[in-house]
Amino acid sequence: MLSNFFNHPALRRFWLKIRYLLAPLFLIFLLRYINTDYLLAGFLISLFGELIQTWSFASLVKNVELTVRGPYVIVRNPMYLGRYFLGLGFAVLFGNIWFVIIYTVLYILYMVNRVKREEDRLIGLLEGYDEYRSKVRAFLPTRGVSDTNPLWYFNWETLRSNHGDQNFIVFVLIYTVIFSYVIFFK
Repeated sequence: MLSNFFNHPALRRFWLKIRYLLAPLFLIFLLRYINTDYLLAGFLISLFGELIQTWSFASLVKNVELTVRGPYVIVRNPMYLGRYFLGLGFAVLFGNIWFVIIYTVLYILYMVNRVKREEDRLIGLLEGYDEYRSKVRAFLPTRGVSDTNPLWYFNWETLRSNHGDQNFIVFVLIYTVIFSYVIFFK
């Protein structure tokens, strides 16, 4: 049932259209519920996730080549893993374990479905992807593909072409709003 929800093409298209409108409204609505005792912990967890995402953006050449460098040496889906921690940091801000659990369950359902769709497409698109998939785990870091692939890889041009720089700026802006709210209104 939930799998059908996460994989429904019309719902996915609709979400893509409204997410940039809903996200700021959701943030503004939730600001008053932030528990300041968890502000630093939430920020550090989100920052960890954002750094993983940024590293992923700086390593990935989408749909053109099999990327086996940077975080892709040790995990197949580092960007989704980074997004989990990014969102987990936001969930922690509210100081409610149930909010964290619900977020985690929903994100896992989303991620598993999203990755399955993506990997089915990549098997036919990128030569060697099936072999790569057999050597590197989807979400839990593994020893890696080989010793010859650079783990410590970061390319600024690749980061910009994937809009990772913009993604990082949005992260900074969101936490600027959160910290400003806490300083001036709480």
